[in-house]
Amino acid sequence: MSALPPDVPRLRAILRHLEQQIAENETVGVYLRLQREAVAEALAHTEGNAAQQPSSVRAQQPAALTGFTSNARGSKATGFAVERQRRAIGPEPARIHTDDCGNAGPTHPVTAQDARAALLDPMVEACPFCRPDTELGIDVD
Repeated sequence: MSALPPDVPRLRAILRHLEQQIAENETVGVYLRLQREAVAEALAHTEGNAAQQPSSVRAQQPAALTGFTSNARGSKATGFAVERQRRAIGPEPARIHTDDCGNAGPTHPVTAQDARAALLDPMVEACPFCRPDTELGIDVD
């Protein structure tokens, strides 16, 4: 960064902005890692199926993308959803919910396997109301 302002209020404002950007990018990073894992799984599954099929059948069937679903609730229930948690200061963790949780804000559907993997990340927490960790059979406390 080039020349910084010499006064405390502007330096604090810059610092708050940078901390907010870091926190937002960490939350996006969690979601993107979940999606990357889903795509890698779909690719491995598709490649495994493609190796077993004759080449004439492979050319006719398009590969299906899994892990990408609509943001609207109920459009394609996967059982679990991830919600971004906004905070005034500090990092913004994601929260995992069951897809029928009435306490969730805007969410993105995720598979049970992605929800399990996300709950192992320290920036992701389980909803204290719908308890997806209990439903998944894991203990995150």
